[in-house]
Amino acid sequence: MTITVTTWSLEQTSPADLRPAAQAPDGVRIVRAEVPSPEFSRYLYASVGADIAWTDRLPWTAERWRETVSRPGTETWVAYEQGTPAGYVELEAQDDATVEIVYFGLLPDFRGRRIGGHLLSYGTARAWDLADRHPDLPPTKRVWLHTCSKDGPHAMDNYLRRGFRLFDTKTEDEPEPTGL
Repeated sequence: MTITVTTWSLEQTSPADLRPAAQAPDGVRIVRAEVPSPEFSRYLYASVGADIAWTDRLPWTAERWRETVSRPGTETWVAYEQGTPAGYVELEAQDDATVEIVYFGLLPDFRGRRIGGHLLSYGTARAWDLADRHPDLPPTKRVWLHTCSKDGPHAMDNYLRRGFRLFDTKTEDEPEPTGL
């Protein structure tokens, strides 16, 4: 069995494009995971993506995780609510002064609590100032991401409200996920 999946690519081309969400709810803070940890990154990926069919990284070895999270210009920012991980955003510097928001999402129990807009705003701002923390990188000229029809029902609205603009749409058939 297959399902039809639509993938949308969105971008910002100036820091002025960012339209931040309202202030974070009480008890929410966002912290950079400065020590690369393949185990923690895998936990975040698997926990956020478990019910929305994130599967591409699940077979990765610990070494592959370590290589990915240790690359220069790759950062993981984690939202915590009262000390508990609530979600994360993973940034990756790319060629041509571009930063991709590779992964962004909330653990299921933290969705619908006004954390996502704040986390996306904060993560996007950190994509724009990535070169401030990595002097070997050029200043960011473009921030982009993709989302798909398998993601949560509020994902696209959140991206558009934060000032991202659609630049590409693709539709393809994929094997239907099993075991979710």
